[in-house]
Amino acid sequence: QLQLAESGGDLVQPGGSLRLSCVASGSFFSLYTMTWYFQAPGNKRELVAEITRDGITMYADSVKGRFTISRDNAKNTVYLQMNNLKPEDTAVYYCKGKLNGMEYWGKGTLVTVSS
Repeated sequence: QLQLAESGGDLVQPGGSLRLSCVASGSFFSLYTMTWYFQAPGNKRELVAEITRDGITMYADSVKGRFTISRDNAKNTVYLQMNNLKPEDTAVYYCKGKLNGMEYWGKGTLVTVSS
C-alpha cells in the first residue's frame, strides 16, 4: 500500500513557476508509475504528466514544454516543476501511484494562477 501527500501549491502570478512535491510512504516506491493529475472547478480530473519506474515520461499537450515531471526514489518523492504558468492551470493537483493494477491517490494541493 502507498500513502501519498502532495505539497507546494500556492497562489502565483501568470508566467510564474511552482514545484509540486508528492511524498510517498510505503514499500517499493521505485516500482510505481507515478502520475500527476489536475482538476479545475466543475471539471473532471485530467492527466498532466506521468513517469514510469524506468523514468519514461509523458505529458498532456497543454503542458508540454512548460511542466517537467521527475522522481527521486531515494526520497520516495515525485515532483512536478511548473513553469510559465497560465490562469487555465488553476486547479487542485493530485498525484497517483499505480502498480499491478492497484492505484493510490493523494488528497491534492491547490494551485491558483492569478494576477
